[in-house]
Amino acid sequence: MDDRIRIILIIIVSVSIFGLVVFVFVKNYIKNKIKYYIEEKNKNKKSQ
Repeated sequence: MDDRIRIILIIIVSVSIFGLVVFVFVKNYIKNKIKYYIEEKNKNKKSQ
């Protein structure tokens, strides 16, 4: 029974860490895209 609990905890921790890393990468990617599009929009407003 002790081995099962240890394996389950290892799986839960691994999935949590992987999910956190993916979340951080996606958040930064989306933030950079939004920043880029806002800068492009501001450039277009200034040129008009």
